[in-house]
Amino acid sequence: MPQITVDYTATADPAFDRQGFARALHGAVVEIAATRPEACKTLFRTADETAFGYDTDGAHVIVHVTVGLLAGRTEETKAKLTETTLELLREHLKPEGFVLHASAEVRDLDPSYRKYEG
Repeated sequence: MPQITVDYTATADPAFDRQGFARALHGAVVEIAATRPEACKTLFRTADETAFGYDTDGAHVIVHVTVGLLAGRTEETKAKLTETTLELLREHLKPEGFVLHASAEVRDLDPSYRKYEG
């Protein structure tokens, strides 16, 4: 915990500093949500095909970041982390020939959440 997932359109690859974004986001999560750096894990998933409205021409890049935290953070903390996540995306993903559509959410992990390290 936290479990971070970044889903994004594959055409953003050349413009997306993923490692820089992950490092910055992990720092923000530690500061804002009071967790440990070694607890932060980020998974990047690319989508080869996306559509925006009626356009399927590749001129749009969609990025959605989900941050899953153990329950107990206030709504204010979650909102601050969401806004910071979007700010960091703007810093680490520079649109080059496409329109960027970015979104983020911070949610509580289900009480059934368990992890294994081995």
